[in-house]
Amino acid sequence: MQLFVNDLTVIDFSYLCPERGIVGESWIVDILLDGSLNDQSMVLDFGRVKKQVKAIIDQSVDHKLLIPTEHPYTQVTPHANETHYWVDFMRPERSVHLYCPSDAYAFIDAVQIDMTETIRYLQAAIKRELPTNVQGITLTLRSEDISGFYYHYTHGLKKHDGNCQRIAHGHRSAIQVFIDGMRSPAWEQRWSRRWEDIYVGTREDLTSQEKLTLSPLAAKAIGPQHVCYSYVAEQGVFELLLPAEENEVMEKDTTVECIAEYIAQEIKDSLNDSEYGSAPQVRVIAFEGVGKGAIGYA
Repeated sequence: MQLFVNDLTVIDFSYLCPERGIVGESWIVDILLDGSLNDQSMVLDFGRVKKQVKAIIDQSVDHKLLIPTEHPYTQVTPHANETHYWVDFMRPERSVHLYCPSDAYAFIDAVQIDMTETIRYLQAAIKRELPTNVQGITLTLRSEDISGFYYHYTHGLKKHDGNCQRIAHGHRSAIQVFIDGMRSPAWEQRWSRRWEDIYVGTREDLTSQEKLTLSPLAAKAIGPQHVCYSYVAEQGVFELLLPAEENEVMEKDTTVECIAEYIAQEIKDSLNDSEYGSAPQVRVIAFEGVGKGAIGYA
């Protein structure tokens, strides 16, 4: 007997990639369970699937940074305080370095992070918690079908009281731009290229290298090509160093509301008055992952 739940959850996360750096991603999760009927004549109660199984998936990878521990660039070192880990991703000339609480990471025993390896990781976590009558778990991860343009971004929200405070989690997000009420695919394409694989940080969280809790590897690798972020949130101290070319700094927090407003204002400031008139109105629909987002105006 088989039981399925489509659109069980959406996982928003980031991962380390040797070519792209820190990549923000959003995947939709479907699940199929194989098993015999229990004493309720069910494979598993739908309520338990939607609550317990969803919670396992969310706790395993959602709003985390996925680390390919078997990649030769990856170095993971526990800090002496036993709560934080250093992660050094030693890309030549474009290394990425983090110092974060252990819960901010998902350590996946793989050379690369992809759907196949993430499914394997999640299946093992789910299997440990299910009753014995459930003999098989099939997970499907899929990207949202976006007909227009989109970007991948990573950020952290230090003021958030949930897992959004983690400094390196992200999203794959659609964008829609309207100028004087008319949709502008050209501007949508420009932003999809500008933020193809970007870390979006807040200026007040920028710091100097001297103030960071650097690993020995990071201390040797960092240079003027790096941007440094640090903040203290409810879950602990978060620090990140990444290449400046893979970063954009905002004056405000990087909530989706502020992102939508920021993009709208950036577009308005770039418009040619002779083409659009003296006061064109800009509206930006910025998504944060799947099915949610904010609308900004300028």
